[in-house]
Amino acid sequence: MNWLQQRLSPRQFLLLLSLCIGLASGLAANLLKWLIHTIEHILTSGFIITQGNLLYLVYPCIGILLSALFIKYIVRDNIGHGVTKILYALSRNQGFIKGHNCWSSVVASALTIGCGGSVGAESPIVLTGSAIGSFFGRITRMDHRTLMILIGCGASGAVAGIFKAPIAGLVFTIEVLMIDLTMASLVPLLVSCATAACVSYFLSGTSTMFEFSLTSAFCVERVPACTLLGVACGLISLYFTRVMNSFERVFSSIHNLYAKFLLGSVVLALLIYLFPPLYGEGYGTIETLLNADSNADAEAVLNNSWFYGHSSLLLVYLALIVLVKVFATTATNGGGGCGGTFAPSLFLGCIGGYIFASLWNMSTPFGVYLPCTNYALLGMAGVMSGVFHAPLTGIFLIAELTGGYQLLVPLIIVSAVSYITIHAFEPHSIYSMRLARRGELLTHDKDQSVLTLMRLDELTDTKRPSLDPDMTMGKMLQIISTSKHLHFGVVNAAGVLLGVVNINELRNIIFRSELYATFTVRQLMRPPKDVIRTDYPMTEVVAHFNSHDNSTLPVVNPQGVLVGFITRTRLFSEYREIMKDFSQE
Repeated sequence: MNWLQQRLSPRQFLLLLSLCIGLASGLAANLLKWLIHTIEHILTSGFIITQGNLLYLVYPCIGILLSALFIKYIVRDNIGHGVTKILYALSRNQGFIKGHNCWSSVVASALTIGCGGSVGAESPIVLTGSAIGSFFGRITRMDHRTLMILIGCGASGAVAGIFKAPIAGLVFTIEVLMIDLTMASLVPLLVSCATAACVSYFLSGTSTMFEFSLTSAFCVERVPACTLLGVACGLISLYFTRVMNSFERVFSSIHNLYAKFLLGSVVLALLIYLFPPLYGEGYGTIETLLNADSNADAEAVLNNSWFYGHSSLLLVYLALIVLVKVFATTATNGGGGCGGTFAPSLFLGCIGGYIFASLWNMSTPFGVYLPCTNYALLGMAGVMSGVFHAPLTGIFLIAELTGGYQLLVPLIIVSAVSYITIHAFEPHSIYSMRLARRGELLTHDKDQSVLTLMRLDELTDTKRPSLDPDMTMGKMLQIISTSKHLHFGVVNAAGVLLGVVNINELRNIIFRSELYATFTVRQLMRPPKDVIRTDYPMTEVVAHFNSHDNSTLPVVNPQGVLVGFITRTRLFSEYREIMKDFSQE
């Protein structure tokens, strides 16, 4: 790498790295898919489709337990919420993603999903791809801005590789990871996406992930139905997001690993036993509904369940699955498994779209008939757009997954309306809301992103001497004589800030030696005009400087203990440097 780095221009070397990252992330994506399908085939190939199978109560529990033990005793780190971890690494961790994420998520998610965990493999593989990008960036000592691009290359390559969807990989990185679309970042992202997709084409052929045949072309009369489906998808996304957050808090309140496993495995096993389509990613159910020319074809969803043969209950069965899928997904991750929400959102969207079209056709408003297969496909785009707040990703991913480019206009309508609907209730996606609440989320707002990248602890001067309130002025001058600063904190025995001494305000007496023993620091100090707390986001730090026109402010922890001082000069100098880095092509 060093030899190549010395002989290639920075741009050429970046393109070479993006090619290598695309190759590695594409291989990782295909390895994970192969592991999941192999485990699932071995475990379920002998199941009888006409009845429930008691092994559905066993396999998911084994998968969660193996994954939990692997994470606790081998990985020894939290690898859940993969995309959230990437967003945190970009905004607060200087692009550093731990090296074990290059492989640990693959192993844990293969165990979880192959044994029936009701989650998706996409978030783990996106974390894997991003970790590969971070690794390449660190070993070649890339600057922070280039490292962000390489992480984006890994993420986009992972999406392109696992879905055979290069355009979706690109727009996912731009929409969800907030990587800025400039010429400096566009070409490396495209190289990575194309490379990963070609790896998948070479290993598994060029066919789309789901077979789909357009049974009825889109017509203008169906625009109202598309709009209503978009609203329905937005509400399903909102339900999924809110319930998942609430159920996750239940698991967060449990600190014992085995208690979490017990709760998660019991909930998951019972749900899968009653509703076998919840087993694994659910892509078999999606394939069935996308190619169901009639309700008789869709009845294959009832296989392996106690509902088998009760075709009249098909829509009720599917509606119940929509309601309980979020509990199965959260129980999988909360109980110790590893997986993401890509597949669950596609699964819910497909079923939601199929139910919507079926109910519409019972009354055929305005005399307009809706092909159920078309609307199952549109629902996939709608729920993905709503859950991830990423309408472009939803549009292009579904078009590439199914080859359904003939439905591009309704895909746009459903995705846009779904996003508008959920955004009215939830301003951030299921991935970013945790960071957004803490002010740690990078966005396409340059000003906001620069402030997010700045760290208060790095800007705080912690080396200034602190003063005792009872020391004399002479002793004070002796302590601060070697300092170039003008502001000093006065603290008690516990380090709590009592006041501030500003040397500029004491110039009329500090040169009169006869007063050195007369005045104490307590008499010379004044209450601080304002203070900065260590838990303030940088936006609030800047607001404090602007509102009071201060040049220097003390920094204290939430208990009031003095940490140091921050200056306006250093704050805005750092801001300008990061903004300059953002603006470079």
